[in-house]
Amino acid sequence: MDLAVYLNALTGFFVIIDPIGAALVFHSLIPEGAKRHRRMMALKSILISVVLLIVFGNYGEALLDQLGININSLRIAGGLLLFYTAFNMITEAVEYEDTTIKKDISVFPMTIPLLAGPGALTLAILLFSNASETTANLSVVAAIVTILLLTFILMLTSAYLKKIIGKTGDEILRRFLGVLLAALSIQFIYDGIRKMAG
Repeated sequence: MDLAVYLNALTGFFVIIDPIGAALVFHSLIPEGAKRHRRMMALKSILISVVLLIVFGNYGEALLDQLGININSLRIAGGLLLFYTAFNMITEAVEYEDTTIKKDISVFPMTIPLLAGPGALTLAILLFSNASETTANLSVVAAIVTILLLTFILMLTSAYLKKIIGKTGDEILRRFLGVLLAALSIQFIYDGIRKMAG
């Protein structure tokens, strides 16, 4: 495994997916007493997200080729999209409303747009396209699995997490991660422009 690629991918996915924020949103969407439903929704969300990120990350570039889209165009577009996400993370107020209704939240909103949204899917394509060797590919897969496993654990313990971190803690973390994501997005735009020009 390539440690540098793994750490780079881990940081990127941690910032975009925001496991703590996702767990707090998850907590607000599931009724308090529904423990079995909570476990089922958490597992389903994570499994769908893992499959989506790995499959789309590996085959998204081939799909783009079929559509005649250059990977560097995706780097720039992805960077702009990530910057937009980062801007929203820094400036938007997040509302958490507790619910009493049991419903399937695994695909929407948990998988898309929270865990495997446009930003995470774009990042997956960019990371897999940069990974020329098998070890680098495995490192990106390991990073995706690590972050989503962490998210799964936080979802299952979200009631305790909410008490510990609270809304203020999540607000601070969200804005700090937004700044990191903004820097990452500018790097993608820079790389795309540089590779197009060169």
